[in-house]
Amino acid sequence: MTTAPAPSSRDLPHPAREEIRLEGVLHALSDPVRLRIVRELAAEGVALSCSFFELPVSKSTTTHHFRVLRESGVIRQNYEGTAKMNGLRRDDLDDLFPGLLDCLLTAASHQSARGHSR
Repeated sequence: MTTAPAPSSRDLPHPAREEIRLEGVLHALSDPVRLRIVRELAAEGVALSCSFFELPVSKSTTTHHFRVLRESGVIRQNYEGTAKMNGLRRDDLDDLFPGLLDCLLTAASHQSARGHSR
């Protein structure tokens, strides 16, 4: 009998695709800081380290925002060396909620262009 290796303290819990809930995604994206993170991830199209983001909140609040996005299934976080990398779970979100992410990103872009971003 083989046993799975013990999870590392650096392994971060993520919901499986089938566990991602629409209300959790909408909650995560309802915050302007979290929406900004997702917009930047979508624009770059690659995983980015936490230090890439220049956010108007404290480091502990930034950590909270990334955790909410990860636990809701919007992003995937993993360590590459000492950097915590953040990638948008676009494939999972597009499969579960077709068109939702693109619609929200477009709406956020329109809102930002009107000067109403917080």
